Amino acid sequence: MELFDLYNADRKPIERTMIRGQSQPENTFRLVVHCCVFNSDGRMLIQRRQDFKEGWSGMWDITCGGSAISGENSQKAIERELFEELGIKNDFSDVRPILTIHFDKGFDDIYTVNRDIDINDLTLQKEEVAEVKWATEEEILNMIKDGIFIPYHEHLIGLLFFMRNKRGAFKND
Repeated sequence: MELFDLYNADRKPIERTMIRGQSQPENTFRLVVHCCVFNSDGRMLIQRRQDFKEGWSGMWDITCGGSAISGENSQKAIERELFEELGIKNDFSDVRPILTIHFDKGFDDIYTVNRDIDINDLTLQKEEVAEVKWATEEEILNMIKDGIFIPYHEHLIGLLFFMRNKRGAFKND
């Protein structure tokens, strides 16, 4: 049984939790995290979700993601998700997300990592990940058009690729 901490609209904890799979109470928000790993060739490590996985079954997705469990901050949640799903250890303790997306029921913190990783050295979580591969921005956009990648807005994919080596919205950054 996984518990998620709940927040108010200002992202302040409200001392309430919910159980995974239960209906989220009105006017509460939860924390979700995602990470995009890029290699030195500028490709993103992507994963295909297991066919039996609920929600987006069998579809390709960005490197990893999931919900923060009770007691985790954003950095601890993404460290755990990256290690659980792919066996990649990365210290996020002094890292802020490159982007936070507000969605109807929460906040989605997105991180980027620049690292050359041999996909043969990864340990895939059998309950979550069917396979992984490296992909260019163009390949991902084509996969979205073909209906085999989760239908992210194409501009978000472009922004993720752009932000992989940047911090902030200004050109001098």
